[in-house]
Amino acid sequence: MSIAIDLGQAIHALSDALDLVGVDEVCHGKRVGYMALQCGRGLGLSNPELEDLFHAGLLHDCGVSSTHLHRCLVSELDWEGSEFHCIKGSELLNQFPPLAHLASIVRYHHTHWEALRAAKLPEKTAQLANLLYLVDRVDALTAPHYERDLLLARHTVCDTVWRLSGSFFAPELVGLFLDLSDNEAFWLSLETRHLMRFIYEREREARLAPVSFPELRQLALLFARIVDAKSPFTMEHSLGTARLARFLAEQVELPVETCEKIEVAALLHDLGKLQVPDEILEKPGALTREERSMIQRHSFETYQILRGITGLEDITLWAAYHHETPDGRGYPFHRREAELTVEMRIIAVSDVFQALAQRRPYRKPLEPDEILELLRTLVQQNHLDGDLVELVGQDLPASWQAATGLSSPEGAPDQSAFPG
Repeated sequence: MSIAIDLGQAIHALSDALDLVGVDEVCHGKRVGYMALQCGRGLGLSNPELEDLFHAGLLHDCGVSSTHLHRCLVSELDWEGSEFHCIKGSELLNQFPPLAHLASIVRYHHTHWEALRAAKLPEKTAQLANLLYLVDRVDALTAPHYERDLLLARHTVCDTVWRLSGSFFAPELVGLFLDLSDNEAFWLSLETRHLMRFIYEREREARLAPVSFPELRQLALLFARIVDAKSPFTMEHSLGTARLARFLAEQVELPVETCEKIEVAALLHDLGKLQVPDEILEKPGALTREERSMIQRHSFETYQILRGITGLEDITLWAAYHHETPDGRGYPFHRREAELTVEMRIIAVSDVFQALAQRRPYRKPLEPDEILELLRTLVQQNHLDGDLVELVGQDLPASWQAATGLSSPEGAPDQSAFPG
């Protein structure tokens, strides 16, 4: 199976997902990409090199899922352990061959110039990694001033960058940045309204190309691993939901191509959860109305992220409707009955089963029999599809193993159950 999608659109979608981690500060990656692109032009890079640099800017923080860590990124100039998210991000990109060539730049985008020079990296890698570091820190310093006193604050930002020349940043890159940014237009282009027009214009240049299912699955796994890393309580949730969804799809004898697409949709279903603050996901008690409303945003955010990728239209709906219910009381669209296809219903059942099988801050993992009882209660309330829940019950051990990767509630992980 192959699907015609544009990798650039997928990268923009992944950038949208990463930007959600900032909750209210949602354009960090895009501003870093924009500034890196402008500086790359000043360095005389070729068009393919500029495209790679822009994409590296969009994805440089793919190792960040935690809202707590994101607050450090935009509020502190430097801190101990800042390189950990760079290492994680480079490992994620290395797992997806079409983006693996960006991994080394992401790996060193928080490394001081003094240390980079001693690291014996290829000269171009060191230069571009340090350029990302420079514009990344510029955005962190400027973040409090967007839409307010940006044109006044830029002078202080430039003074700080100048003082760090030769230690944090390469002197020639500092000089280039100061020259390029010596006008109001450079800074005003970073404000959300103008930045999004720039992004929109780049997306209009999308070129569709066929992507094989293994490649699409690898991309979905990249997204899923970022989401699942958000909290120890969500580790493996997307992967387990995808395994169970594919198992159920095969049990109802859907076509192989549909089973593959359901797996991808399930891997992507919780992208919007990146916007939920850590303290809500990890709260040990009942949620307030305000906190619950924040949770209820996530499936709509998933929809908005994925709908930007041409060719994934059905996968987008299957993923985004995983909290819709047959009685129409689900969210965020309040679809009901015939509007919910079997693919959507499969992901909804798989999502609930896997969540109940995982530890949460307010409860321990439930046993398979307890899960099945709760699922049947939800069927009685017209919240889940009864036929699919009974299908789960027909082979409960296999459903459990698919959802958890465990051979039994007390067993060790079955490594063959994990998607590679």
